[in-house]
Amino acid sequence: MADPRFFKNEGPFTLTDLAQRIDAELKEGVDGSILVDDVRPLDEAGEGHLSFIDNPKYMDAFSASSATAIITAPKNIDKAPSGVALLVSHQPYRSYAMAAQAFYPSSVKPRSLFGATPGETFTSTVHPNAQIDPTAIIEPGAIVGAGAEVGAGTVISGTAFIGENCAIGSECYIGPGASIIFSLIGDRVLIHPGVRLGQDGFGFAMGLPSHEKIPQLGRVIVQDDVEIGANSAVDRGASPDTVIGAGTKIDNLVQIGHNAHIGAGCILVAQGGISGSTHIEDYVAMGARATAIGHITIGSGAQIAARSSVVKDVEPGARMGGTPAKPVVQWKRELVAIAKLGRPKKR
Repeated sequence: MADPRFFKNEGPFTLTDLAQRIDAELKEGVDGSILVDDVRPLDEAGEGHLSFIDNPKYMDAFSASSATAIITAPKNIDKAPSGVALLVSHQPYRSYAMAAQAFYPSSVKPRSLFGATPGETFTSTVHPNAQIDPTAIIEPGAIVGAGAEVGAGTVISGTAFIGENCAIGSECYIGPGASIIFSLIGDRVLIHPGVRLGQDGFGFAMGLPSHEKIPQLGRVIVQDDVEIGANSAVDRGASPDTVIGAGTKIDNLVQIGHNAHIGAGCILVAQGGISGSTHIEDYVAMGARATAIGHITIGSGAQIAARSSVVKDVEPGARMGGTPAKPVVQWKRELVAIAKLGRPKKR
């Protein structure tokens, strides 16, 4: 269960209310006025609790659960324990996530960890020309530069730095030690501790007697509902902007080079690297340590396996793996062939 010292439970909810919130339907005959007051795993759920089943690995726990209500796919209805109210969803895990967000909204929208309330400003350094919404929270030690804008309900954590003329939308969270310069940020964006946005892109004209630095005159544009993990870095563009599309989720320690364009709803897992001027279309998923060279396009919906290196354009919907990345079927065949070569020959 969630620790009430850290997470406030906003329940209870009726099943009818929850079904509307989570894109689910009540099984025929279920009383929509039934109240549930918390979410729990199948094996811990009891009276008043909501749970879910998505992975067939947990079918035994589903059949034995004592939960008041369970979210499930249509195919599992006949396997449900008697007396349990069912909320039927074609995406049970997603529906559960939305239900848990309803009960514990602060878990996905961080509030001030300092305990500050909206409108309070402490010993922070805020330039008099900065525009701070009255409901924003600027924690002690934070710095907000001249001409910067901070929207309604946004939290700027202690030791975060917001550079001059940057704009941050509403209901955002900027974690401790983050630095944001030359950047425009949309609404409901979550920036974890230590993130670096808007620093110089790595651009040089190489030659003798020295390499000449190319001015980086673009910005970083972060659209709505983006999350960027701790200690990740997003370089500003050299002339076009570096763009992170709406709803994209970036893990810890990811590097995104200048002029990169990341589409909507992408997933970039830890320690990945996107070179400058790479275009990643919508809903691309890249596993841990996956990389892409510059000036290529990865098509919408493509999936790149962990530790793979993409060195040429990828078609939409393709599944790629290896170094250099190639279609997954080919990659697996090559791995099998190499394994066979390494086996000792029978005499």
